[in-house]
Amino acid sequence: MAITTAKRKPKVKKTTKHQPKVFTYQWKGVNRDGQRTSGELKGSSIAEVRSVLKAQGVTPKGVRKKSEPLFKLGNPKITAMDMAMITRQIATMLAAGVPLVTTIELLARGHEKVKMRELLGLILSDVQSGIPLSDALRPHRRYFDDLYVDLVAAGEHSGSLDVVFDRVATYREKSEALKSKIKKAMYYPAAVVIVAIAVTSLLLLFVVPQFEEIFKGFGAELPAFTQFVLGISRALQSSWYIIAFFITIIIFLFIRAHRNSQLVRDKVDRFILKIPIVGDILHKGAMARFARTLATTFAAGVPLIDGLESAAGASGNAVYRDAILKIRQEVMSGMQMNVAMRTTGLFPDMLIQMVMIGEESGSLDNMLNKVANIYEMQVDDAVDALSSLIEPIMMVVIGTVVGGLIVAMYLPIFQMGKIVG
Repeated sequence: MAITTAKRKPKVKKTTKHQPKVFTYQWKGVNRDGQRTSGELKGSSIAEVRSVLKAQGVTPKGVRKKSEPLFKLGNPKITAMDMAMITRQIATMLAAGVPLVTTIELLARGHEKVKMRELLGLILSDVQSGIPLSDALRPHRRYFDDLYVDLVAAGEHSGSLDVVFDRVATYREKSEALKSKIKKAMYYPAAVVIVAIAVTSLLLLFVVPQFEEIFKGFGAELPAFTQFVLGISRALQSSWYIIAFFITIIIFLFIRAHRNSQLVRDKVDRFILKIPIVGDILHKGAMARFARTLATTFAAGVPLIDGLESAAGASGNAVYRDAILKIRQEVMSGMQMNVAMRTTGLFPDMLIQMVMIGEESGSLDNMLNKVANIYEMQVDDAVDALSSLIEPIMMVVIGTVVGGLIVAMYLPIFQMGKIVG
C-alpha cells in the first residue's frame, strides 16, 4: 500500500537579536548564615552578577572579571561527536522529567568547552524569552542541520520532545560511528601508498647515492636494473623540489576544485565507489545512512517526502543522493517506495524487500532500522577485515620496494665477486 504524506508545516524564520557578550566573574560574599563564601559566575556585567547573587541570598562583597591566562592552549572547536553527546544528555534529562530550560542551563554551565557553553547560552536565552526550541536552534546551522531542527520541531508539535531527542541522539551516535569506520577504511590504503612513497624517496635520495660513489671505481658496466635505479635517483636528486612543487600544486588545485565545484565532488563520489573493497564499504555505508535517516524522520512524524529529501542529503554520496531524489519524485507521483527503489537499479533486493514489508505492514520505520543495523554491522566487519588485510599488504609493498632497491645496489657487487672468483 502507498504511504500517505502530509503537508509540511511552514518553517518559522526568526530574526536573530544581538546577544551580549558573556564573561566569567570571580566573587566573594556572605551567605544567609553569615558565612564567607566565594566562587565564579558567568554574566554580561558586574551588575548582573550582583543581582544574581542577591537573588540567591548572597551579599556580594567583591566582584571582578576573571583575568584570562597569558598562554592558552586554544579554544577547542565543537565536533560532531560533541553534538551527539550533548543530544544524548538532553534526551536523558528530558526523559528523567527535568524541564527543558533547566536541562539547557545545567548543560551550559557544566560543559568543558567554552564554545559549547556559549552556544548553549545563546539557545537558552532564546528559549527563556518564549521562542520554541526548534526556532532557537535554526540560526546555528553549523551545528544543527535542517534534519535535526525538523525533528525537534516535530517533537514539539507532537508533545514528545524527549522521545524525539532520544531518536536524534541514537541517529547521531550511529552516524558518527559509521562515519568513523568509513574514514578508517579510506585512510588505510592511503597510508600504504604514503609510507611506500616516503620510504622509496628516502632510499633514492640518501642511500642510493652512497652506492653510486662506490660503483664509480669498479670500471665495469653496471647491470641494467642498477643503471635504471641510479637514473631515477639522479633525476630525483636534481629536481626533487620541482616534483614536490608540482605535487603540492596538484593537491591544492584538487582540494580547491573539490570544495568549490559540485561537478568535481560528484565525479569523485562516483570514482571512489568503483575502488575495490573500499567501494563496497562505501556502498554499504551509504545504504545504512539512507535507512537510518529515513527511519528516524519517519518515526518522528516527518512526512515521507521530506524524510527522503533529508535521507538524500545524509547519504554522503552523489550517486545515492541522485537515486534517492529520483525515488522521492516517483513517490510524489503516487508510486510505492519499494517500486521506485527498484527502478533505480542501485539498491539490493534485500533492502527493497524489507521496505516492501514495512510499507505493507505499516512498520516502515522498524524495518528501516533493522536494515540500517544490518548494513552497519557489515561495514564494521568489512573495515575489520580490511584492517587485518592492510598490515600484511603494507609489509609486502614496503618489503618489495626496499628489497628491489637492495638487489639493484648489490647486483654489481655480486658481479664483481664472480669476476674475481
